Amino acid sequence: MRALIIDDERLARKELTTLLSVHKDIELIGEAVNADDAFEKINTMQPDLIFLDIQMPGKTGFELLESLERVPKVIFTTAYDEFAIKAFQYNALDYLLKPIQPERLNETVKKLFNEGVAQGEEDLSGLPQKKLGATDQVFVKDGDKCWFVRLSNIRLFESDGNYIKVYFDNFKPMIHKSLNALDERLDDRTFFRASRKHIVNLDWVESIEPWFNGGLMVQLKGGEKVEVSRRQAAKFKDMMSL
Repeated sequence: MRALIIDDERLARKELTTLLSVHKDIELIGEAVNADDAFEKINTMQPDLIFLDIQMPGKTGFELLESLERVPKVIFTTAYDEFAIKAFQYNALDYLLKPIQPERLNETVKKLFNEGVAQGEEDLSGLPQKKLGATDQVFVKDGDKCWFVRLSNIRLFESDGNYIKVYFDNFKPMIHKSLNALDERLDDRTFFRASRKHIVNLDWVESIEPWFNGGLMVQLKGGEKVEVSRRQAAKFKDMMSL
C-alpha cells in the first residue's frame, strides 16, 4: 500500500517515517508540507493512503479533503485531541494523537489491512484512473456534516439547481457541483445518465418497467423511482441487457 505523509512539522514527518519503516506492507512514496503541496502530490502520485495532519498553516487537513476529487484512505494525525470527534464524523479510517505511539500505530495498520480484506480491495498501485469507479472513495460535505463514501454505496445523484443531492444509506446531502461535470468524471460502466436530472448506479437497479412516451421507470433498491428519458431508454436497455 502506497502512503503519503502530510504534515508541516519536519520532526513529525521524520518520526512517522521511522515508525512506518517496520511495516513492510506500507510503501512511503513521499511527504507534503502543507495542503497545497499535498493536493499536487496526491493527484500526481495517487497514494492509496494518506497520514494527514489537521492543523497546518494555510488550509487545514479538512479543507484539503474538500478539494480532492478522489480521496485515498485517510488516517488523521494531530497533537490536538479536540479534533478527534470531528475527525471520526468524517469517517476516517483512524485518528492518531501525537506523539504517535508504536503500539497505537500497529493497531491502526492492522485495522487498515483488515478493512481492505473485508472489502475485497484490489491493489491498483501506480495505475492512473481517469474515471471514478465503484471502488473509489469520495468526500462529501454538507454544512458541518462530512462523509467518506465509496461510490459503490451511492445509488443516485439528483440535480437540484446548482447543487446535487447524493443518495447513500439513509443520507441525502447536497454538494455544490453540476450534474454535467460529475457525469464526465464517473465511469459509465457503473453510472448511467438517466435524464438531465438523474445519474443512477446500475448496480442498485431493482426493477424496470415501460413508461410514458417510450421512456422507462426504474426502481432502485433504496426505494427511489427514476424516470429514464425516451432518448436514453434504448441505451439503458442495451446496458442492462434487456
